[in-house]
Amino acid sequence: MAVFHVDLDNTLIFSYKHDIGQEKRCVEICQGREVSFITDKTYALLREISEQVLIVPTTTRTQEQYGRICLGISRLPYALVCNGGVLLVDGKKDDEWYAQSLDLAKECGDGLRKAFSLLEDEAERELEVRFIEDLFVFTKCKEPEAVVQFLKKELDTRLLDVLQNGTKVYVIPRGLDKGRAVERFREYKRDGLVLAAGDSGFDVTMLEKADRAAAPRPLLESAPLSGHVVPMPGKAVYSEEVLGFIRDILIQERYKAQK
Repeated sequence: MAVFHVDLDNTLIFSYKHDIGQEKRCVEICQGREVSFITDKTYALLREISEQVLIVPTTTRTQEQYGRICLGISRLPYALVCNGGVLLVDGKKDDEWYAQSLDLAKECGDGLRKAFSLLEDEAERELEVRFIEDLFVFTKCKEPEAVVQFLKKELDTRLLDVLQNGTKVYVIPRGLDKGRAVERFREYKRDGLVLAAGDSGFDVTMLEKADRAAAPRPLLESAPLSGHVVPMPGKAVYSEEVLGFIRDILIQERYKAQK
């Protein structure tokens, strides 16, 4: 069976701050509030392709944050959370995978601790600094671009990647990017075709490691990727375009298999 690694936020699901139209359904409740949604068409496409491909959410969300999401389709047996550092199997952490992730991050321990200390002293910080699962460092800042540039000067970027998503700032070992997670999962499952979709710099390595992938055009313009990464038209909700793209690939693969 083909495997589809899909980012969640702004790829498959969208926060209440995004206008995705009126035909939508809630997929995440936090502190009693509806915070994330998918369109009705996205839901229908998910139900359709989930019968044909192994969908593996591949997200920087923590296990707790991922656990709040309910897509309304049959339970997905696998998920890669914490930027791929944690594998969930039927909702439970795979201890062997996690131990391997800790080993991959070991070389970056000093750098991560330095990043944690620098961010604790950062005047622009507006959230406590978090060391997620002993794998990467995260916080929120008022001027994230300036903080990212500062960290890149202070840290060994041969070992650590400094990334920004809105006001969120992350320091992540390069060996624990999503692309490495895709490679590890390919070895773990030994399945065939690997598909992927994402929307941000966190997803670039994942898109590169897939056999076929989808990305928004602005991401391709800012981070040129290989030809197997296809830009989406940008004329509809991104999740709908992505899932339509994946459905078409699956149809093509079935046709080739029948010939």
